[in-house]
Amino acid sequence: MFDLSILIPSVLNGLTTGAIYALIALGLTLIYGVLHIINFAHGASLMLALYAVYILHTKFGITPYWALPILIPGMFLLGYGLQKIVINRSSHGRDENILLVTLGISIVMENLALLVFRSDTQTIETDLTLAVVEIGPAFISTPKVIAFGGALLSSLILYLLISKTDLGRAIRAVSKEKAGARLMGIDVDHVYAMTFGIGLAALGAAACFLLPAYYVNPQVGSGFVLIAFTIVVLGGMGSFGGALVGGLLIGVVESLGGLYLGESLGQIGIFLIFILVLLFRPNGFFGAKA
Repeated sequence: MFDLSILIPSVLNGLTTGAIYALIALGLTLIYGVLHIINFAHGASLMLALYAVYILHTKFGITPYWALPILIPGMFLLGYGLQKIVINRSSHGRDENILLVTLGISIVMENLALLVFRSDTQTIETDLTLAVVEIGPAFISTPKVIAFGGALLSSLILYLLISKTDLGRAIRAVSKEKAGARLMGIDVDHVYAMTFGIGLAALGAAACFLLPAYYVNPQVGSGFVLIAFTIVVLGGMGSFGGALVGGLLIGVVESLGGLYLGESLGQIGIFLIFILVLLFRPNGFFGAKA
């Protein structure tokens, strides 16, 4: 039952998947940390990014990894525009309105995708699709290994952006005290839009790393965003470190659950952990007390 030749590959596969989960959750926790709202359009935005990668590959021959310089700024502009033009103007500064607006955006995105792409599930093949990397007793899919390294590198860049740049300092100031930041001359609305854009840019990177080993359909974002919400709560709302650690942990738990309980029951462990965290540490592993 605990044969290392089976257990180690399962753990490594879980880590590679968990790194992508973490990158998706980082965008979500960044938006929450500044705007203090849950972005219900996060999953639908990931779905659009996946379709963009699919189109670039099938129509223009651009491999997913070469699509990174296109998808990251493209998703950033989408997020900036959504916040600046749609969410900010229609919410009138009320959090409950923002929740409803992002939910509406999600519904529109999913139905547009259903109209254009139908409900068919699409995949792509690259030169690396069937390649594997030998790590000890494990043979890990090369796209998953690349995704693991790319997701960690993207997370590091995102962390450095927030912690070491003037924009990052402005984002952290608005997150801590919006009124005080405005008095200090910070354009709060611009920071909100930049934050939303960065959160969606992280989804653009995640889509490029994800699609070579995954699939896309109009409903694909729902499953990812549910796990991302779990990771954000598990790590602590607004915590970057918590999102990264939580993503890796959730990936391993899902992989081991699939190994011992079967693929259809693999996610039971995720939601058991979620319930236990809510019961015994509702602030998450790295969250500060209110």
